[in-house]
Amino acid sequence: MITIEEQIKTYAKKLGADVCGIGAIERFAKYPSEFSPAGVWDKCRSVVAFGIALPKGLFEAEPRLIYGHYNELACTTIDNMLLKAAKYMEETFDCKAIPMPSDSPYEYWDSDEMIGKGLISMKAAAVSCGLGQMGKSTLLLNETYGNRLVLGIVLTDMELISDPLASNICIPGCTKCIDSCPTGAISADGVNQKSCRLNTYGHTKRGFDTVDCNKCRAICPRAMGK
Repeated sequence: MITIEEQIKTYAKKLGADVCGIGAIERFAKYPSEFSPAGVWDKCRSVVAFGIALPKGLFEAEPRLIYGHYNELACTTIDNMLLKAAKYMEETFDCKAIPMPSDSPYEYWDSDEMIGKGLISMKAAAVSCGLGQMGKSTLLLNETYGNRLVLGIVLTDMELISDPLASNICIPGCTKCIDSCPTGAISADGVNQKSCRLNTYGHTKRGFDTVDCNKCRAICPRAMGK
């Protein structure tokens, strides 16, 4: 008999997800309450994480206008996927489900330090759902797709079985992302968002958004997967 977890993952693949993982609410117990699934919805019992991988060639494309455009499009694509998945789960399993914005909107913003925090961290949630391991650059590293995944999650009141946690993806002792950061934003303590943002995001003369730096992502030995 096909389990509910398998049915959800099969549907996620039909929607276009490259990966799908599940984490029971106990996996999120150490999250700050204001950024936890239970903080968003007290009936949440499980989290389903989805990911779609950016094409490998985008990491070599110039100008960075191309990379930024399709990264943004991928966020919109996965948001649409999450909406369909949440409706499918409710209709198929007689549950309730809440899709969460992949990238924006979010409320927390420290203007002085330029620190933004999503309603729930997609990367941390993906780790808790077994999709990968957090790299030193704080990018999610997946065994198959490296750091190319754009992520999204659905909260549900169903009690689902967690997937095994990932490990041994980030190379011990590797400091390439730290050493290559042009602003020194990456350290053993994490990423200084202000230094990163000021160097990373720009605009064309016409006003279109650009991503001018993704060096930590491109230089990672696990960027394309193991």
